[in-house]
Amino acid sequence: MSERDARTRWRLVLGAPSDEVLGNDGHGVELSADDVKRDEALEALYGERSGSRSRTGGLGGSSPRVARWLGDIRTYFPSSVVQVLQVDAMERLGLRELLAEPELMEAVQPDVHLVTTLMGLRGVIPEHSKQTARRVVRTVVDEIEERIRARTVQAVTGALDRAARTRRPRPADIDWRRTIAANLQHYLPEHRTVVPERLVGHARRAHQLEREIVLCVDQSGSMGPSVVYASVYGAVLASLRSVATRLVVFDTEVVDLTDDMDDPVDVLFGVQLGGGTDINRALAYCESRIERPTDTVLVLLSDLFEGGIAEEMLARCARLVASGVTVVALLALSDDGAPAYDEDHASALAGLGVPTFACTPEAFPDLIAAAIERRDITAWAAAEGIVTAQPG
Repeated sequence: MSERDARTRWRLVLGAPSDEVLGNDGHGVELSADDVKRDEALEALYGERSGSRSRTGGLGGSSPRVARWLGDIRTYFPSSVVQVLQVDAMERLGLRELLAEPELMEAVQPDVHLVTTLMGLRGVIPEHSKQTARRVVRTVVDEIEERIRARTVQAVTGALDRAARTRRPRPADIDWRRTIAANLQHYLPEHRTVVPERLVGHARRAHQLEREIVLCVDQSGSMGPSVVYASVYGAVLASLRSVATRLVVFDTEVVDLTDDMDDPVDVLFGVQLGGGTDINRALAYCESRIERPTDTVLVLLSDLFEGGIAEEMLARCARLVASGVTVVALLALSDDGAPAYDEDHASALAGLGVPTFACTPEAFPDLIAAAIERRDITAWAAAEGIVTAQPG
């Protein structure tokens, strides 16, 4: 980066008050036409960037001006920066209220955070704006699903295949290619044959349904992006014939959205972000629906700030683990960095044998695959460089 480029970037970061300090010979930093537009967009959002945050930006309550500003930031900044600016605008410019206007939503670059905002606004969005809001949500959902579907299907079907292998298959169930590969060291040259000391095959499956996956999702306000990703993953998992997937969301109430899972947009507009948290009540509901504990994976997605009876919640988790259910506690399912969570409850769950950690959307398919194969989830997380909660 040249010295001029560095000065320009600092000028855009610090705003007009830094002009004379950063410029040459007191003439200020020379900005290109595009840089002027970038500076105006930043000034409208952040006001005087000399250190004061008391002054808000210059868009006021004007929907057309906000729409133009949204168009400008999409033109002059990369997508990753646009997402940051949109999140800041929600708080600083009153954009939450203005998003109720359809022409404004059309101007916004859709992302997970915007979907979270619309989920929170669903009760106040005017009727004439609801279809536009659903189109925005649909755009994000389709993008996520396109990104994760192939990887999820491959990971889950591969895990089911490996989990079904047995070393004592019936003759009709022997996988001869794998059996030969596993016994090449027993090749007898004089007989030109391989002695199959270890057979590899598949167990005869009494049921087509091989695993049950329960996604138990905290819908408190801080979990917004996690709810979005969980809904899309739920739809993808529900499309697989060999697994039965249940989606349960909760605050102080529990809602089973399994019947809506084929369309994540319907799921997301059925979620009410905010309110309290009763993890124990949600786990009690999930426990009542589990029919085959040893074939069930229960993913509790929550920051663990329990508003119910914590002792009962922990006792229920212990009972689920003892029954054979593979229980995993995810503190977040998002790319937003380290989440805030109840460290005492995370440590207590870890002590009960419940792996507890935050997970990115990209790592989630491999997590589910490891759970299906009944591998050590804590060991899997360590191999992936994921930090897990430790017993207290």
